[in-house]
Amino acid sequence: MAEGETRSARKERDIVEAATVAFVSRGYDGTSMEEIATKAGVSKQTIYKHFTDKETLFGEVIRASAAQATSAFDTVAAMLTQAEFLTGGLQQVARLFMTTLMDEERLRLRRLIIANADRMPQLGRDWYEKGFERMLASMASCFQQLTDRNLLRTPDPYLAASHFFGMLLWIPMNEAMFTGNKTPRSKAELERHADATVEAFLVAYGPQAHGSR
Repeated sequence: MAEGETRSARKERDIVEAATVAFVSRGYDGTSMEEIATKAGVSKQTIYKHFTDKETLFGEVIRASAAQATSAFDTVAAMLTQAEFLTGGLQQVARLFMTTLMDEERLRLRRLIIANADRMPQLGRDWYEKGFERMLASMASCFQQLTDRNLLRTPDPYLAASHFFGMLLWIPMNEAMFTGNKTPRSKAELERHADATVEAFLVAYGPQAHGSR
């Protein structure tokens, strides 16, 4: 049990973790509350005590995954101070973002969200707002600070953040989503792609870019 965590909170976390494994393995429709209860080591009544129904539990799984990714990203984005930016901070952020979002479990959850977007549209909005949109805002804030220090040139930091993430994800993410990730890229391949993205980004937004502006 984590420090300061109540028994009820721990049980709820166990249920969410068990539900994540079940949903990823069997899909939304193929997962039963009985199966989740068995995996979590609790009764079905205990699950309903914490979560109203399967859709509510699925929503918590989605929000927890988005929060986990955002938390990891925020920790590394803090490296973008003046000194660490100049010694590979942006490259480390790119690598972490790439490997975090290309995690197989997170990719499967993403497919589930898309597959259920029509009947559970709020889940997609939660995933985007609590995950990707927050990361964009965080990165835009970092880019503004770096621009203020003359380490970047980003007239529109939010657009620059969109370009940065777009270059990172467009090919590998679509490749994984449409092919079922049957032959996933290795960590080394993802890191090489991330490094190339940083190089291209700095050509467009580095301190020497478009010096005449």
